[in-house]
Amino acid sequence: MANPIPLPLQERISRKNNLKRAMELTIFFLLLALLSYRLLSIDNNNNKNSVAWQLAFLCESWFTFYWVLTMNLKWNPFEYRTYPQRLLNRGVDELPPVDLFVTTADPVLEPPIITVNTVLSLLALDYPSHMLACYVSDDGASPLTFYSLVEASKFAKLWVPFCKKHDVQIRAPFMYFSGAGSTDNLSSEFQQEWRKIKNGYEQLCHRIEEAVQKGIPCELTGDFAAFSGIGSRNHPSIVKVLWENKENISDGIPHLIYLSREKQPKHPHHFKAGAMNVLSRVSGVMTNSPFMLNVDCDMFVNNPQVVLHAMCLLLGFEKETESGFVQYPQMFYGGLKDDPFGNQYVVLAKYFIPGILGLQGPWYAGTGCFHRRKAIYGLSADEAENKGRNHGVINGKSLETLRTKFGESIEFAESAAQILYGTNNSINPPLNLSSCIEAAILVAGSVYEYKTDWGTKVGLVYGSTTEDMLTGIRIHAKGWRSVYSDLDSPAFLGCAPTGGPVIMTQTTRWVTGFLEILFSSRSPILATITAKLQLRQCLAYVYFLLWGPCSLPELCYALLPAFSIFTNIHFLPTVSEPAIFIPASLFIIYNLYTLSEYIQCRLSIRTWWNNRRMSWITTSTACLFGFLCFFPKFVGLSENVFKVTPKDNQAGSGTEDADHGRFTFDESPIFVPPTVLLFVNLTALFMAFLDGSSWLGLGEIICCAWMVLTFLPFLKGLFRKGTFGIPWPTVWKSVALASIFLHFSRHWASKG
Repeated sequence: MANPIPLPLQERISRKNNLKRAMELTIFFLLLALLSYRLLSIDNNNNKNSVAWQLAFLCESWFTFYWVLTMNLKWNPFEYRTYPQRLLNRGVDELPPVDLFVTTADPVLEPPIITVNTVLSLLALDYPSHMLACYVSDDGASPLTFYSLVEASKFAKLWVPFCKKHDVQIRAPFMYFSGAGSTDNLSSEFQQEWRKIKNGYEQLCHRIEEAVQKGIPCELTGDFAAFSGIGSRNHPSIVKVLWENKENISDGIPHLIYLSREKQPKHPHHFKAGAMNVLSRVSGVMTNSPFMLNVDCDMFVNNPQVVLHAMCLLLGFEKETESGFVQYPQMFYGGLKDDPFGNQYVVLAKYFIPGILGLQGPWYAGTGCFHRRKAIYGLSADEAENKGRNHGVINGKSLETLRTKFGESIEFAESAAQILYGTNNSINPPLNLSSCIEAAILVAGSVYEYKTDWGTKVGLVYGSTTEDMLTGIRIHAKGWRSVYSDLDSPAFLGCAPTGGPVIMTQTTRWVTGFLEILFSSRSPILATITAKLQLRQCLAYVYFLLWGPCSLPELCYALLPAFSIFTNIHFLPTVSEPAIFIPASLFIIYNLYTLSEYIQCRLSIRTWWNNRRMSWITTSTACLFGFLCFFPKFVGLSENVFKVTPKDNQAGSGTEDADHGRFTFDESPIFVPPTVLLFVNLTALFMAFLDGSSWLGLGEIICCAWMVLTFLPFLKGLFRKGTFGIPWPTVWKSVALASIFLHFSRHWASKG
């Protein structure tokens, strides 16, 4: 009897919505109607009106272009449904090994207890333990981080069996014991074990916190000797096997390896991209799994079956080139009610990413991503499909070619050959990980990458602070597709930054990095012309890469209503003109369109407003400054500086400080533009109400009022103190700039 055809591991489902498409087309045609009205009416305006008219036309042309990019991105939404039980029914032998990467850089900004919880959640995954290896990259070479991981490996012997025995769904201890895990109506045996594990975790937290405050409670000898007399930016490679599953027990504890790559002041280390490439090489000579998961240190596993779901997508296609990597959404725990800072990205995950899934696939987001190792190693989709016919047996000459590309390590060249030219996903790891440490230290050296393809054609790509986006472009340009998966129970949860300065710093870095990509030789536009990046996928990338330049037309448009009131002109049709229905309809339909997305995501109207407000605030702050910061870097006057985003150690604790929803400020010049916009629009409103004949310019008055509502956190900041108040130097600078704008406008009006 013939073997039954196995059931598919995944299913692709269309999410087309004709009503949304109709609204998107309506907005597009209203934008075209507004542009047509501008062109037809420009000759009928006097000289004063024509300047504002021309500026409005340029801004609205940009908005129309950007809306086309938006429609392209959201037009063909899809989603995948995965069936992990079908994969398990095929047998454990069908499951491939997976290497797990955790990156951390600073024990102060990224408290060790956060990293420990992420590692413990990974060690407790629902996947055969002998097929997992967890690598922690510590770019700070901190004995505190190492000590915390040593203590965590001891607690893991209690935590991992407890989770698997009782099918615990929340595998990060801090979240489980914060109230998410209940002992009600359960057996006395379980309650006793629960209390034992909880006490063990509390002791672990106490030891780590005591080490943070007083220093590690041991001398820098033995396993700690490598940390003696070193600095975080000047030290040799450190590789330590903290736990090894020597018996290959499927329900035991996975391998746990600590890594701190070599750093020397004279050699560039390329920030997170460099750390990820070292992780790829070290894991390559130690376990060499065909698939790799990378997460940030604060991004713990929330769905213990996430690896099984990912394998359904990595193994479930007829062609492996259909899934070069699997990206999971960035979701957050302890989120503030109504998302006051607009950084929980629920609508982005619901509508934008499924849209790009209908193209070549989502971008690499830097965390929560399962990579196919051969795609990271630079293999093209064509080479992957033809590897069996074109490469044959690996010989000495082929290994020498690989050493030229991947570096001098013979061990790594052999492991890379297995990945690139092997015929299956089964890799035989070494019998003893400790025997691989010497080879691992070599490939973690600071000069190992010199005269190799690392950072260009191999590994994560260097040259941008947004190395994840750049790497995703290279993989797509090689012909690979990628997959996005949004599980009912989120795969990973992390902590979102709160407050004003932290959010702005992070966004500024993204915007600058996007522009570095757009104006480089690795631009998606060039990849579409010279490689295999599809046109619509290119436009999807361009949508994000133009985030910074969008600040200029939006800033100009935000000033036009006030300028019109100051100069007694109109840049919008007056209420007596039938054409007023064009911008009015556009304003109403667009806001109803965006509001409908939030309502369909079961979010409140307040959440929608907070996100709309933060969109404007981010545009006039981080996007504008990221755009301006790009030019000195572009001409070589400054270098990239990667700032680690501080992680909130209290997030997810179940308590919400009343002050957490308030916007915070510092003396950074980044807060000057929105404060100027606030003063300018407040002044315009005051002047409009003093002028009784200004009712014909009702559109400009509504726009000014809208801007004041948008920047309401800045208005409140004028009357608050401390970090919740705008510093006086920022206020005086803003008043001065607003006065200059008013004087210029009045002077221009008098000349006209």
